[in-house]
Amino acid sequence: MIKSKSILILILLLQTMLKAQTIIVLSGDDNLPVPSAHAIFKDTENKQEILVLSDLNGKIEIPVSLKKTKKGIVSISFVGFKKITDTLDFENLQKNRIYYLTPENIALNEVVITAQYAPNSPEKAVHKIKIIDSKKIETMGAQNLRDVLTNEMNVRISQDNILGSSMSLQGISGQNVKILVDGIPVTGRLNGNIDISQINMNNVERIEIVEGPLSVNYGTDALAGTINIITKKTQKESVTVSSNNYYESVGHYNFSGRIGIQKNKHMLAISGGRNFFDGWRMSDKSFHVEKIHLADSTRYMDWKAKEQLFGTIHYSYFIKSLKLGYTGDVFHEQIINKGLPRLPYYETAFDDYYTTDRINNSLNLTGALNKTFYLNVLVAYNHYKRTKNTYYKDLTTLEENLTENSSDQDTAKFGVLTTRGSISTTKDSAIINYEIGYDVNLESGFGIRIKEKEQQIGDYALFSSAEYKPFSKLVLRPGVRVLYNTAYKSPVIPSVNIRYQLTNCSAIRFSYARGFRAPSLKELYFYFIDINHNVVGNENLKAEHSDNLNFSISHQTKLGKILWKTENSYFYNYIQNMISLAQNFGTEYSYLNIDEYQTLGVQLQTEFVWEHLKVAIGGAYIGRYNELVKQSNTDKFTYSPEAKTNLFYEWKRSNITFGVFYKYTGVLPMYVLNSSGEAYLSKVEDYHTADISLTKHFYKKKFNLTLGSKNLFDVVNVTGVSSGGAHSSGGNTVSVGTGRTYFIKLDINITKQ
Repeated sequence: MIKSKSILILILLLQTMLKAQTIIVLSGDDNLPVPSAHAIFKDTENKQEILVLSDLNGKIEIPVSLKKTKKGIVSISFVGFKKITDTLDFENLQKNRIYYLTPENIALNEVVITAQYAPNSPEKAVHKIKIIDSKKIETMGAQNLRDVLTNEMNVRISQDNILGSSMSLQGISGQNVKILVDGIPVTGRLNGNIDISQINMNNVERIEIVEGPLSVNYGTDALAGTINIITKKTQKESVTVSSNNYYESVGHYNFSGRIGIQKNKHMLAISGGRNFFDGWRMSDKSFHVEKIHLADSTRYMDWKAKEQLFGTIHYSYFIKSLKLGYTGDVFHEQIINKGLPRLPYYETAFDDYYTTDRINNSLNLTGALNKTFYLNVLVAYNHYKRTKNTYYKDLTTLEENLTENSSDQDTAKFGVLTTRGSISTTKDSAIINYEIGYDVNLESGFGIRIKEKEQQIGDYALFSSAEYKPFSKLVLRPGVRVLYNTAYKSPVIPSVNIRYQLTNCSAIRFSYARGFRAPSLKELYFYFIDINHNVVGNENLKAEHSDNLNFSISHQTKLGKILWKTENSYFYNYIQNMISLAQNFGTEYSYLNIDEYQTLGVQLQTEFVWEHLKVAIGGAYIGRYNELVKQSNTDKFTYSPEAKTNLFYEWKRSNITFGVFYKYTGVLPMYVLNSSGEAYLSKVEDYHTADISLTKHFYKKKFNLTLGSKNLFDVVNVTGVSSGGAHSSGGNTVSVGTGRTYFIKLDINITKQ
């Protein structure tokens, strides 16, 4: 009886396969189905095109309307894989046809490289990696990293209208966030933070964000998370010429250009530009132009005028499967803080000039040595200089002279030599792959407020990890970093990441990792003593260290024509030995390891794609705890909510893209000290931000015109105690934006095959 049933099932299965006209799409790496692969069928007789998505089993039903056609063409594509095009004979296709997609080996928008053994698809990575691609950056009209991160979950932006923009991630300040450009750390932290408004988006391919520590791979500061900005270093065409032009009604005038040449094994690209902002006052209206410049209170700006000049040169040489690349870039910024005219005759004022200069050089060798080993080596030197000068200005003659107060003038210079290299195995069928690497950072600091005017720190580290696959659905990745530092006792940093494939479309990720932040040169060697200041560094500081837990579950499914993706993630951070400036003895202040800090949170996101519509909705709830809570009788944690919605719609026939970007930033409770040194609970009020844009492509995308509006809810300041810096705004308000603005952006792209 059992034998008869088996034969009957086999006969029915054979009949189904013979009658069905289907295509099966599998991954060439592991033979697993590829759901949501795009198959475009083209009728060679009627020129009809039909798009069909594969189901959860990688199966694609050939459209009924094409079965009467003799021949046609099918193109199959999916992110992270090479496109396949084939000719089909619909009359004689009486069985399943299987197509194997080959993974792309080059780092395009559909792959990730941060903390990976080799370029990898984000679905296969053991880390949860968020990708912000160039399409979203362009649609937003984003000009710098601040513009991009304003719309991201778990990220909170703080604004100092002189020191610039800083951020927090997972409720942890930006001094614990590692910011990289092509894997190279960005230097020049002010009060521990990188000014993210100085990082331009003119030459960016994508941004990769990993929340939680990556200290095993990248060392200090990679405690709350890592942001890796990937620049454009490849092109398909032999010659490309592009120009990006941007105007915003608040007084931004930006221009950048790029020329790229690709010939045989050589690729050369030169880019550069200028960003100019003429400053903004709360009384300014949209499209305000100062026709008459008066030597009175109108010279003072709430948001300070600034100018940025930048340029980059990149050269690549391909040696078989290896790529040798050199990148050099320069950056110059000047911010002018014009003071109010002084009593009694309003003929003089004090003006501050803040000048930043960066010069970066890097050499990178990366690629596959053979079918098993992947190499990644870089050497970089970054130079950073920041100067602050205060001038006494005569408003009648415009003559200006440096003030005699020593605290008004300051110059600090930092140089960082970095070399990092790793070799890894990347065989997908292997049970164990591994990575072994080294990381060396030599930092020098020069300045009149640094002890003995010059100090150096050397950091030498070895790191290693292994990916173990006991079976195809489970990946275990333990890792460790050991290091020696010339200035402080170095911790041993372990981590373990787990990825488990529940189904073809569902996966869970779990990680435990230790992170650390090394004491900075300023915290170790700062020396500033005069009639008004008595602050010295502490050479006995320990490194901050944290324990982090991350858990996430992701799932995607296809409901009719709708592709649905959901992701829920949870995190917990416990930071010890936090470094804070505190009273040491008498009137002396110094940096001490006295604080502990905890954060926890949940983040829920869902995204669906229906034909040309893409909608993403998310929410987060973040809790924070610090030492000051012990002085009050309130709850241990204070909580803050966030929510966001993004919407894209494309009219492909008209070459028009429409985008909406909304975020709600909830009330932020925080403990602060009053004049008596007592802790009390304060808060920063909530606010809404939203941007909208419309992009039209002309002449095969040679000309792209974008019109849009930012900060639709016209937010300028919110009530609260600022944690962003000393120059945010006066009183109990925190700067958020320059009100509602309007922008126009024209991109010109000319190519030669």
